Amino acid sequence: MHKRTFLKFSALAAATVLSMPLMAHAENATLKIGFVGVTSGPAAAWGISNQRSMETRAAWLNELGGVKIGDKTYNIQIVPFDDQKDPKRAIAGMEKMAQDGVHYVVGPNVDDGAAAVRPVAEQNGIMYFPYAFPKELFTAPASNAILGMVANYQSGPAIYKYLKENKGVKKVAFVAANESDPLSQRESGIAAAQALGLEVVSGNVTYQVDTTDFTPVLLPVIQASPDLLVLSGVSPANAPQLIRSARELGYTGFISTETGQDATVLQEGAGELAEGFISVGGASTPELASDTMKEFVDRYTKMFGEYNDESNTKVYALEYIIETLKANPAAIDNVEEYKKTMDTFEAANPFMKGDAKLKYVGMTSFGQKRQVSVPLVVNEFKGGKFETLFVGQVD
Repeated sequence: MHKRTFLKFSALAAATVLSMPLMAHAENATLKIGFVGVTSGPAAAWGISNQRSMETRAAWLNELGGVKIGDKTYNIQIVPFDDQKDPKRAIAGMEKMAQDGVHYVVGPNVDDGAAAVRPVAEQNGIMYFPYAFPKELFTAPASNAILGMVANYQSGPAIYKYLKENKGVKKVAFVAANESDPLSQRESGIAAAQALGLEVVSGNVTYQVDTTDFTPVLLPVIQASPDLLVLSGVSPANAPQLIRSARELGYTGFISTETGQDATVLQEGAGELAEGFISVGGASTPELASDTMKEFVDRYTKMFGEYNDESNTKVYALEYIIETLKANPAAIDNVEEYKKTMDTFEAANPFMKGDAKLKYVGMTSFGQKRQVSVPLVVNEFKGGKFETLFVGQVD
C-alpha cells in the first residue's frame, strides 16, 4: 500500500472511530452482526464491498437512533474477519463469531469457504449469508445458510438466453481458474448453455490464479471461434488480464462472467479493451434506485472515498437480518425462530422505488426459501463504467 493511501485511510478510519460515540446512543443495547469473508488478495473486492456496505448502513442506522426490535433499541456493531479466501481461516472466523455470541454472519464470499463453515454455523446456532453457489448449502437438510445474491446457475442462463435471442450467439467457450469455485461455475455454465441449444466449442481450459501471461491459455480457446467467451467465476483481479489477452489475440466476440466485477479495476487493467464486457451487477439501476439507495451510495462514497457497484447487492444482507428480527424479536438469539419467520416474511424494500418487497425466495432452485430476493441486474461495461443491459428476477 502506498504511504499516501495508507495515511489517507488511517485518517479516515480514525475520524470514523472518533465520531462513532457521538452518533451512537449509549443507552441502547448492542446487536453484533458478523462478517467473515475475503478482504485481501485477488478477490478482495468481493469482501470489501460486503464489509463496507454493512459498516455504512450500520453507521447510518445508529445515527438515526438505533434499531427497535421488540421492546429494545439496538446499536448495530459490525464484527469483521478477513478469511483471506482460505477455508481454514473462514472456519476460524466463524468460530470467533460463536465465541463472541454472534448469531448472524454475512459471508463467506467463495464456495469452499462457505462449505467449510457450515458445521460451525449449525453447531453454534449461526445463520450465515454466503455469496457462494453450492446448492447443498441451501437445500435440505441444510438450513442455516441464506444465499445473499443471484447464483451463477440463475444468472448464467439469463445472460446466454439474452445473447442468443438478441445478439445471435450460437457458439460458446468457457475458461476457468483451476479452483473449486470457478470450476463448479464452469460446469453449471456448460450445462445451461447446452440446455439452451448453444454449441460449447471449448470447455476444459483452465489457468492458475497467479498466471500473468494468459496468451497461451487463451490461444486454443480463441482458435475455436466462439461467439461468446465465458470467464467462469473470474476474480476482479484476473478479469482485466483475461479480457486484454483475448482482445490482443484478435478475439472480437462477446465476453461475459456471472461474477460481480469492479469498474475501476476493469478500466485500470483493460481500458477500452473491456468495452462490452458483460457481468452481473449490483441489485439496483438508476431506474430502480430509491432515495434511500441514492443516499446509501452517497454515504458509502463519503465514508470510503469510492463506490463499488456490487454494493448495490451487498447492502441487502444486513437489511434482511434486521427486518426479519423486527418481525420476530425472539430470533435475536435463537436462529430457529428466525427460520420459522422466513417462509411468510415480507417487508418494504427501502432500496427500490415503488412497492418492492424484501422476501425470501429460492423454492425453484433449492426447494426451500434460502435466498434473499434481489433484482438480477446484468451490466455491460461502457466508457469506463457499468451500464444496465437488462434486469430479471429469481423466484
